Amino acid sequence: MIIRKKTNTLALLFAWRGTIFPKVLPAMLLLSSVSLLLGIGAHNHWFHLPTPPVVGFTIFGIVLSLFLGFRNNASYDRWWEGRKLWGQLIATQRHLIRESQILPNARRELILRQVIVFTHLLRDRLRYQTAHPELFLEYGQMQADQIEAFATHINPPQYALEHIQYDLIQAHRQQEISDITYTHLSAHINTLGMIQAGCDRIASTPVPFAYSVLLHRAIHSFCIMLPFGLEAALGLWTPLMVAWLVYMFLGLDMLSAQLEDPFGRQDNNLPLDSLVRLVEREILTALNVAQVPPALQPHNGHSARKRVYTFSGCLNIPPLRPAL
Repeated sequence: MIIRKKTNTLALLFAWRGTIFPKVLPAMLLLSSVSLLLGIGAHNHWFHLPTPPVVGFTIFGIVLSLFLGFRNNASYDRWWEGRKLWGQLIATQRHLIRESQILPNARRELILRQVIVFTHLLRDRLRYQTAHPELFLEYGQMQADQIEAFATHINPPQYALEHIQYDLIQAHRQQEISDITYTHLSAHINTLGMIQAGCDRIASTPVPFAYSVLLHRAIHSFCIMLPFGLEAALGLWTPLMVAWLVYMFLGLDMLSAQLEDPFGRQDNNLPLDSLVRLVEREILTALNVAQVPPALQPHNGHSARKRVYTFSGCLNIPPLRPAL
């Protein structure tokens, strides 16, 4: 995710890193070059091309703008809903930190450390990446057979919640907590399950493919027709106008594609690594751990990203979407 102050207007105008501009630039240069060649050819009477009807060209642009606005609103709603779900996750783990103080220290530490495991596993599941066994050895305090069970489970975050729920049941059976306390603590575990279900729904349900393809083709067709539709009216100014229109239309299309999957690792996706580290720090601080990992700091205007484990021995997180 991009983290940058917006007080400097000049810096925003000339921003490069993290913007859509580098991805749109090749199309801008290509279509602007076509516009320039058409303008030079028409000026020197090398050829004559019929101009598309202005009325049809204008109606096409208006309809395309409406559909593009709808696509961007839908993508932003998915991005914002994902951020609200992770904000609710942080609030829920804070409730657990406070209300779990009624538990014996050993039981409380085990449950809170498993909340850290759940948060890591949820992040990895949403990003289709792997979790390293050291995560379970350090925070989960698990044996080899338990780690293997996580590796083969179809839904590792859900399996982590089952472990937490089991520990609460054991605390209730051993009369460490009352029925009312068990109900309150169990409600927070249910909330974590609902948060995972909401994130899975976003990650596994993209914008309908046929709609995305239709809009993508319409935008590119419109941008290709721009030089032919504007050359007769603008002349040598056509390349500049085409470049700006291509930047707006293709830029909005690419930006909406990034926001559609809010849990990815692109520039405008949610900073899940920073949110997971925040959960780690708050829980370990509550447990009075001596060495608390530092907060992830932004680098070059971007939220910090942790290394992804991809070598052998990692736990394979089952994908949310079926292979095509």
